[in-house]
Amino acid sequence: MKPLELALKYMSIFFSGSNLEEMRSILHTDLQFHGPLFRFDNANDYINSLLDDPPKECVYRILQTYERDSSACLIYEFSKPGIATLMAQTFEIERERIKKIILIFDRSIFR
Repeated sequence: MKPLELALKYMSIFFSGSNLEEMRSILHTDLQFHGPLFRFDNANDYINSLLDDPPKECVYRILQTYERDSSACLIYEFSKPGIATLMAQTFEIERERIKKIILIFDRSIFR
């Protein structure tokens, strides 16, 4: 899969709030996840955190996508009851799996 295809598959799985175990098929075991609220150094810890507290009642609308040889970037509107904000997410790909995710947004909206 190309980087943008992997990024969009990730979004589809994440925002479904179910079948989160499916992430194992697209995430590198040594995944690095860096966001304003959480950081993870492997796919297992990241997936377990999602299983413990799955995304609920949230949706996204893609505004822009970018793709390079081994990376993709998504800019989107995120919303859930009482919260709406812009987010950007980059995905670095290694051996057809997502190796690094950087999530950017203003975390003050979640307080």
